[in-house]
Amino acid sequence: MHIWVDADACPNVIKDVLFRAADRLEIPLTLVANKLLRTPPSRFIKAVQVPAGFDVADQEIVRLAQAGDLVITADIPLAADVLKKQAYALNPRGEFYTNDNIEQFLTMRSFMDQLRSSGVETGGPASFSQSDIRQFANQLDRHLARQLKRS
Repeated sequence: MHIWVDADACPNVIKDVLFRAADRLEIPLTLVANKLLRTPPSRFIKAVQVPAGFDVADQEIVRLAQAGDLVITADIPLAADVLKKQAYALNPRGEFYTNDNIEQFLTMRSFMDQLRSSGVETGGPASFSQSDIRQFANQLDRHLARQLKRS
């Protein structure tokens, strides 16, 4: 199992949760971004910088992810692509994308894009909260415990 992080938009507090989990459980974790990222000193944590460009980091994650890996992303099309590879996708607010809910997420994303392109002000996502961090950490811990138990 490997943890891949779509790191360009991942909140730092979530990266910190991931760093601690990777070190504690000795699971490889790779941040993928189009900018240089600093990582804590750890033999389990690394960063990969990809060239700037639309979806370059996403494409690299899809290329590298394997079945059973965990991808941390808020990018719904990326989540859909990694699910096709039988990897897991978890957003920074602690919600898993699954084969059962990904179409709903993609439909809502498309609908919101249509509203914005027609001039409707839709606002952004809700502010990131302590409850989001707890939800993410709990989901991550449960998932990693299940996966480690299986292996």
